[in-house]
Amino acid sequence: MNFANDLLIGNPLRGNGWKKFFALTLVWMATALLAPAQKLTTLHSFNLKDGALPNFVTPTQGRDGDIYGTASVGGSKIVGCICGTAFKMSPQGALTAVSFDGTDGAIPNAGLVLDPDGLLYGTTSASGGSGDGEVFSFNPKTRAITVLHSFNGSDGASPNAPLTLGPGGKYYGTTFVGGSTNNGTVFSITRSGTFTSLHSFSLADGADPIAGLTVGSDGALYGVTAEGGGNGGSGTGTIFRITASGTLTTLFVFDGTNGANPVGTLLLAADGNMYGTTSGDVYFGTVFQLTPAGVVTILHGFDGSDDVSAGLVQATDGKLYGTTFYGGGFGNGQIFSITTSGTFTTLYRFPLSDGVDGQNPFGLMQHTNGKLYGVTNQGGTSNNCTPLGVPGCGTVFSLDVGLGAFVKFVVPNGEVGSVIQILGTGLTGATAVSFNGVPASSFKVVRDTFMTATVPAGATTGWVKVTTPTGKLTSNVKFKVLP
Repeated sequence: MNFANDLLIGNPLRGNGWKKFFALTLVWMATALLAPAQKLTTLHSFNLKDGALPNFVTPTQGRDGDIYGTASVGGSKIVGCICGTAFKMSPQGALTAVSFDGTDGAIPNAGLVLDPDGLLYGTTSASGGSGDGEVFSFNPKTRAITVLHSFNGSDGASPNAPLTLGPGGKYYGTTFVGGSTNNGTVFSITRSGTFTSLHSFSLADGADPIAGLTVGSDGALYGVTAEGGGNGGSGTGTIFRITASGTLTTLFVFDGTNGANPVGTLLLAADGNMYGTTSGDVYFGTVFQLTPAGVVTILHGFDGSDDVSAGLVQATDGKLYGTTFYGGGFGNGQIFSITTSGTFTTLYRFPLSDGVDGQNPFGLMQHTNGKLYGVTNQGGTSNNCTPLGVPGCGTVFSLDVGLGAFVKFVVPNGEVGSVIQILGTGLTGATAVSFNGVPASSFKVVRDTFMTATVPAGATTGWVKVTTPTGKLTSNVKFKVLP
């Protein structure tokens, strides 16, 4: 697979285009268990002026309860530049966008991450000083984009992954290419822009990372490369561990029989294992489990030209949810759930006929209202992207699988006495917050979708519960009390 060529806008499918045509002859093979009808709602169709072709994007929730993300191209800032946008959208679908103009970055091929300072941070894969991409912050109130670092090739180029808040309060990320051998890098950056290149991939230890990084229970960072690994770099991708100081260890090498070309960010699940996806192999992509001991087990292999191009999310029912870019019976992708023991269910298949509800989806996010939200790379009701050779500019959608409201953390850990930030729905009038059964020493509701609470003395790692006028809301993950 030639990932470098296929990251071009208008062909983000990384060498698997032939699969789509093959899939059309294999509709009859779609034998996965299909769940009862799920309610998918198309909330917005991009129209090029507000963005187009969102790529590798998993939405994120802001303090205001709105949904934030990026679109790789489109925008209306200056004539002749369709450099991409950063958008915010209400859970009901009202969307506004800020356009990049090239000097502040272009082609944001990844989503945004919410920081405790209220800003959102992200990357662009092009433009800036030498055209190799940038790290930026986005202020949702002022709509200002601030460049924190411009890549120059030697320190990395073309970041296509979201940032991760990790050790030392720094952000960590990957670049697709660049570095000492042009096989990609791992880096860290502070909120003020202090940049450190941590590792350049050598092909033998991996190449072309597209996915972001995940903080493990041991405090180290875990990630995947889409290519390389093994003798002479003959593998088809790796799983790696890297410390905050840059010591990298290859944990697993994919060889095609056990998965190939992982491009989705790993998920640390409640059971302590990590879960991920590959976009190809002898199957047409897989879902796999990685134990803390480094054992990789394939939980599911796709058989219908599916191409898994995003990671997974664990929802409040304990199941893992994800998407395939292709396949799903109609060829335009699907949404699925899978248990940690491997029971697979197809939840929704994007229709092939008209694509008005989108096609070719990426990663999912669970909003605190209980619904899943995601984007599609193409499809929708706008025909403004016809000159780009694609059927529609992409969409934002929600999927209701019947899960209730909950609360989640901006940062899921802290010391006793620290003030933590909680996102939710219907927080106005909250009367109590408890940390694993211990009442918070103080809390403050800032708005209906955002509050703070102080970790009380005696608190231990466990669930956080917020008592509201309509009932108790439980956190989606356990809050970790640091020593």
